[in-house]
Amino acid sequence: MTKQIYSVIKGTGSYVPPRIVKNEDFLQNEFYAPSGEPMNKPTKVIIDKLKEITEIDERRHIEDQYVTSDIAAFAGEKAIESAGIDKESLDYIIVAHNFGDVSKETGRTDILPSLASKVKHQLKIENPYCVAYDILFGCPGWVQALIQADLYIKTGEAKRVLVIGAETLSRVSDPHDVDSMIYSDGAGAAVVEATESESPVGILSHISRTDTIENAFLLKMGPSYNKEIDPRHQYLKMNGRKVYEYALHTVPATVKKCLEKSEVDITEVKKVLIHQANAKMDYAILARLFKLYGLREVPEYTMPMTIAKLGNNSVATVPVLFDMLMEKEIENHRLKSGDHFVFTSVGAGMNINAIVYRMP
Repeated sequence: MTKQIYSVIKGTGSYVPPRIVKNEDFLQNEFYAPSGEPMNKPTKVIIDKLKEITEIDERRHIEDQYVTSDIAAFAGEKAIESAGIDKESLDYIIVAHNFGDVSKETGRTDILPSLASKVKHQLKIENPYCVAYDILFGCPGWVQALIQADLYIKTGEAKRVLVIGAETLSRVSDPHDVDSMIYSDGAGAAVVEATESESPVGILSHISRTDTIENAFLLKMGPSYNKEIDPRHQYLKMNGRKVYEYALHTVPATVKKCLEKSEVDITEVKKVLIHQANAKMDYAILARLFKLYGLREVPEYTMPMTIAKLGNNSVATVPVLFDMLMEKEIENHRLKSGDHFVFTSVGAGMNINAIVYRMP
């Protein structure tokens, strides 16, 4: 059988900030409705309801002295070490994020130079032909960067790519918005390498979609719900109900289409690594995916979850989840050679993507 080139993840790394912010730390917050009116429920009731829906009990916030590119570099360095490669052999560094470097002091976004250039600088990579650039694709950014890496490798344009997802949502969340309790910070990375194989391995298929006619502004920037705060200061805003409806309607069918491209049946899928956005939403997406195949029951331990302790750190959720899985840090969840699994994410844009992967 003729050997073909496949994209295989050779190493992973992540950075989970040590600062833990528990639900009770929000008891002093004053929450407002989008209308600008104070919420008419006790803060504890609001917090308990959010935990019931999302399962979030605590989240991680970045240390004051760091910005997104710092933690991206930390995760990238770990991935390079895990892969056991010479960092100078990297052909590309792709960094997925949404808000750039947001300093604690100013709250302003800094994307010049690109975060990828800053990461390459911090990693002290001298090779001028290691091309560094950023990608903005909402929460699915890291999965999309991995897709781009696969395309470079399949066309022969690259042999090794460092793919990083990093975000500091705590720096752009409105303390008067209930959704601020969902958001967190973190970074995850993977080294993807061209691998010759007679049988399919690594990335088998991928798919992406963007829906903008009715859904472009389900996540956007806007002023604080507290009208006393200068409206020039913009925060991340989300229409949670509409995002839930959109994701439930579109993600399962998109993942099914990706599986069909790979000729892998849902019964062969050991794990589904999904963006850690909202536990209730993720469970519903998975159930609907299996229902599309006529299956009423989802096998136990199909979907590892980290949101309860790490919150939603956007583009970082999937690579951090995968790194923890590779490091055997998630109880009852393991992957072995030959196992198929799926990466999938949904977020601002609105964007969805998925990858079917076979463990080498």
